[in-house]
Amino acid sequence: MASKPSIPKGTRDFSPTEVAKRQYIIQIIKSNFEKFGFQPIETPSFENSETLMGKYGEEGDRLIFKILNSGDYLAKANTTHLENKDSTKLTSSISEKALRYDLTVPFARYVVQHQNDIEFPFKRYQIQPVWRADRPQKGRFREFFQCDADVVGSKSLWQEVELVQLYDTVFTALGLEGVTVKINNRKILSGIAEVIGASDKLIDFTVALDKLDKIGEDGVKKEMIEKGISEEAIIKVQPLFSFTGTISEKINQLSVLLAESQEGLKGVEELRFICDNVTALGLSTAILDLDVTLARGLNYYTGAIFEVAPPKSVSMGSIGGGGRYDDLTGIFGLKNMSGVGISFGLDRIYLVVEELNLFPDTVTATSKALFINYGEKEAFYAMKAIKELRNSGAKVELYPDNAKMAKQFQHADNRNIPFAVIVGDQEMVSNTFSLKNLSTGEQVSLDFEGLKKALI
Repeated sequence: MASKPSIPKGTRDFSPTEVAKRQYIIQIIKSNFEKFGFQPIETPSFENSETLMGKYGEEGDRLIFKILNSGDYLAKANTTHLENKDSTKLTSSISEKALRYDLTVPFARYVVQHQNDIEFPFKRYQIQPVWRADRPQKGRFREFFQCDADVVGSKSLWQEVELVQLYDTVFTALGLEGVTVKINNRKILSGIAEVIGASDKLIDFTVALDKLDKIGEDGVKKEMIEKGISEEAIIKVQPLFSFTGTISEKINQLSVLLAESQEGLKGVEELRFICDNVTALGLSTAILDLDVTLARGLNYYTGAIFEVAPPKSVSMGSIGGGGRYDDLTGIFGLKNMSGVGISFGLDRIYLVVEELNLFPDTVTATSKALFINYGEKEAFYAMKAIKELRNSGAKVELYPDNAKMAKQFQHADNRNIPFAVIVGDQEMVSNTFSLKNLSTGEQVSLDFEGLKKALI
């Protein structure tokens, strides 16, 4: 007996109901992207390895899915590395392509490759799947969708202000009240590292700090020590673990802490501009919060960084994030092209909306009516009506087989189809249709116009 087929861990099949709910979220995100002036692009699911590798830090590189070369992938393998079983060094000779890890680096490649055809500032959005060789867990998958919006070609901080408003607009439309948009600035983190004498350990410092909500204060300190950051430096950074107050108060505290760092103070002023203007303009349901421990592990952020937390009633990781990258395209040869962008985590947003029961009933609505099949003549009579109803916008269908009535009605019930249309000899003679409400059992006889009115 053949074994039951399966799918790889960290991937999922989606039922019609799940797809409908996902498309509902995507449509809300997409429509608001377009309201804010973003235009759609798409890029390939896989890129040349050199495009992706080295762009996400050491941890990110380990999570990139590599694709073996076509055909005899060992033909170009380095024999020394193969004999020594050195998988790290061997990879580059047997794998020249990789699945994209995110949408931002491919977007940077796109901008450089098509720079002569793009009108700057360029506002793009992209809704496509990405892949990460991560350990699957709740809300974390190996294949998942990202919904990104980025602006390149402008250093204006008004872009950051608009992106916070975009988050607020989308989550308000989804009914997700109480979402927290956390903000920080990489210049502030650089300034803190400078002040505590750990500038040479900036990446290690920010990667560890970014894990505060996952491994706690003691865990962060332990990792910093393991990375070579001195205990004296960690003592100086202690105030970060208990930073409290309003956004304005936090900014003032940072001004004092970073008084000796020009880079840090620049970050403080950028934060002040963004936060002051977002506050003055107002948000509908989202909450803006300054989180000085927010680092995000990606190396390319240079200014504001964002992370979005779901309502506190839901146990879930971040459902969005992003930031400013001043020279991401520089890695592909196009210098001084500043950009800023944010991402919506579709899969986690789905789980949150589902847990809070916020999907409207209409999202999963199936056909409005099932025409019962009594035979070939009756089916043809029904199909003529079905064609006209569909042209008028109604969702209707014919049961394909002349099966027992009980089976056809059970099919409608299993599909949550609210009405059945009965067409027999009597209806064909009188040129009418019998419409049955499958919830109440009520049945009425209607002409075509009456049927159309009832089903549209």
